[in-house]
Amino acid sequence: MFIPYGYGYGYGFDWSYLLLVIVSLVLGFATQGYIRSTYATWSKVDLPGSQSGADVARAMLRASNVEVDGILSTPGELTDHYDPRDNTLHLSDGNLRGGSVASAAVACHETGHAVQTARGYLPGRIRTAIVPIVNFASSVWMIVFIIGAFMAMTGLMQLAIILFAFAVVFQIVTLPVEFDASHRAIAYIESAGYDQTTVRGAKKVLTAAALTYVAAALTSVLQLFYLLGQTQRRR
Repeated sequence: MFIPYGYGYGYGFDWSYLLLVIVSLVLGFATQGYIRSTYATWSKVDLPGSQSGADVARAMLRASNVEVDGILSTPGELTDHYDPRDNTLHLSDGNLRGGSVASAAVACHETGHAVQTARGYLPGRIRTAIVPIVNFASSVWMIVFIIGAFMAMTGLMQLAIILFAFAVVFQIVTLPVEFDASHRAIAYIESAGYDQTTVRGAKKVLTAAALTYVAAALTSVLQLFYLLGQTQRRR
């Protein structure tokens, strides 16, 4: 988030900024609460066959004819990810060793990212390519914007918005990458012959996870529009 500034006669409270904060908080808490609740529910439903998340991931990799350099444990809950830099799946301990429907869904989703990399999935390649730019832009845009606002330099504020726009583009590009990984996960679970309870549970878990990415992208877009509006008022 960033510091709001008043415009016109001096500095004052910005009600549009307050609305943006409220919307962002509501979206964030609602989606995070939903994914945690859904994940907790399906973590209590055992996967048929006594397989762990790691077992399911390995099976999906074999079915996809894709290899990774390792399947490792990562601390925390819902911290699972695939790192294309070392071609390694990182699963939280509960999903690595756990044998629930939620574990299978998450493990297959992350495996879906590994398959994307192996197949040269274009949106995934774009997202990986812009990560260094996004990291830099995310670390400096707010400083540039604040300096521009205090010094009444519209050019600096516009530069800050351009930098922030890279983060917005990253959020938007992330959506098809995550949706596709979930689609690959569900397609595998269905083709592997799991029962309808497992398929339904996996869909629920991955849909809940997808909503967190949608909320993040929407919040970023709203913030970008806010910055553009403030800059136009400043001019």
